[in-house]
Amino acid sequence: MLTPNALKVLEARYLCRDATGAIIETPDQLFVRVASAIAEAERAWGGEAAVREWSERFHSILAALDFLPNSPTLMNAGTGLGQLSACFVLPVDDSLEDIFDSLRMMALVQRTGGGTGFSFSRLRPAGDVVASTGGRSSGPVSFMQIFDSATEHIRQGGKRRGANMAVLRVDHPDILEFIRAKRTAGVLENFNLSAGVTDAFMDAARNGESCALINPRTGRETARLNAREVFDEMVDSAWRCGDPGLVFLDAINAANPTPALGPIEATNPCGEVPLLPFESCNLGSINLSHMVKAGTGANGDAIDWEKLRAIVPVAVRLLDDVIECNRYPDPRFAAIAHGNRKIGLGVMGFADLLIRLGVSYASAEALETGSRVMQAIAVEARAASLALAAERGVFPNYEGSTLAARGERRRNAALTSIAPTGTLSILAGTSASIEPLFAIAYRRSHVLGGAGLTEIQPLFLECLDRRGLRADRWMNEILAKGRLAEVEGLPADVKRLFVTALEIAPEQHVAVQAAFQRHVDNAVSKTVNLPEDATRESVASVYRTAWEKRLKGVTVFRYGSKGTQVLELGTGEEAYEREHFAVCDPHECCL
Repeated sequence: MLTPNALKVLEARYLCRDATGAIIETPDQLFVRVASAIAEAERAWGGEAAVREWSERFHSILAALDFLPNSPTLMNAGTGLGQLSACFVLPVDDSLEDIFDSLRMMALVQRTGGGTGFSFSRLRPAGDVVASTGGRSSGPVSFMQIFDSATEHIRQGGKRRGANMAVLRVDHPDILEFIRAKRTAGVLENFNLSAGVTDAFMDAARNGESCALINPRTGRETARLNAREVFDEMVDSAWRCGDPGLVFLDAINAANPTPALGPIEATNPCGEVPLLPFESCNLGSINLSHMVKAGTGANGDAIDWEKLRAIVPVAVRLLDDVIECNRYPDPRFAAIAHGNRKIGLGVMGFADLLIRLGVSYASAEALETGSRVMQAIAVEARAASLALAAERGVFPNYEGSTLAARGERRRNAALTSIAPTGTLSILAGTSASIEPLFAIAYRRSHVLGGAGLTEIQPLFLECLDRRGLRADRWMNEILAKGRLAEVEGLPADVKRLFVTALEIAPEQHVAVQAAFQRHVDNAVSKTVNLPEDATRESVASVYRTAWEKRLKGVTVFRYGSKGTQVLELGTGEEAYEREHFAVCDPHECCL
């Protein structure tokens, strides 16, 4: 059942309107529209009967809110736009023509609802010679500002401002300027930044050794810096403003399924899908809060493994069909999407699942639960892709892939990913992605054009009711504070069960991400939330631990370090700053 907040978001962003702006479809008509449009892809293999069958099956999981695809699919399937991908990675090569071609493509993508990721590592550094004019280059950060300004004036699909990711390699001569870029308020507000670090750099930083800076135009070393000092600059900036995160390029490329097509240098705006130039991400998330049944758990619930395993192949087929019926903004996007057929099946509602099971997010049992759930999804997704390949053929770039090397004839080069699900989780009425609860009560400030939404955790109210405790005894205090730790009189086990992000040790945040990453072939978008009094060493420890656990990227956010944040703790008149939720702001991205 759709919550009142879900209905508000649907009306603001998703339901179709006529030429006057009036809404002309109901929520169920939206699900019918999406299911029918995507099922049209089935016609090529099974004719009209297959279209009818899969339209009904797709509609069933959408209408039940058991699974939702990314926002552009919900917005655009069955409409004139027809662009269904969440995000795209665009190349930025070292010429004025190439830079502005990428800017043009960014505009085309963002106007249809997609986000964009870039590696600016190929651009020559500031001060380098420009032979054609005799002038000097202004460097990658200056061009990023042009992209940022353009994004500011584009609304994704007419409904959101755009979202971008900028990656710069740690050996680029302008890396320090990049690291410090967002310390100044108002700079690159439409970008998430990630430093592209290597194992060699992390080793050098640990040992206090120097690292080379390489001019990408010449391939020659221009200078050397102390790697530990560069690492400390990353830590300081992240402590101050949340950027940059890190992407671990060696871990990413060790898992690149199509190395013959080149190395991966960038990710989508939230980091959960490392992509080659012109690749897109087609994402969807299973609602884990619906994967429970009456059983023997502490709260009378247990994981419904049968239901979970039954939904996965339907979701995989839906996402594979999205690739077929997508209308891409440029033929180059279509070519590589069809060539690799990457999809990203993930989850939302993990925190709610744990609560239903009576498991604290801050426990070892939470790690085991997350790993088991994602492993089950990965196993079923692989089986579904093998079956699709038998029916439809392997992805065209199969030869030369790592899958071909091990004889794994799949339909899709990549299958799983954990996206932030910022807006999708509102629609599904559940907790976002694999994040813990941020608060028991909070205000979302960046939805509905700034109007905001107030939310109180419904499972907490159910818990109190089940125990015969009166919510009104504590509600005013909870509404003011958002968390339970300082609320007197609540049972200790309730406080443990409803533990929130800032009460969870940073090591546990990283461990949860690692538990999922073990069974994910793309990457995992997760924010390591830190309290306001967290030290820079806490940030450094998170970065080092994430690298040691072979994560593909990591993002931290210290509470209070941004003046404007997606969720605000508490619901009173005073604005309690809220974390940079799952790094999917700028402006909640496209998920």
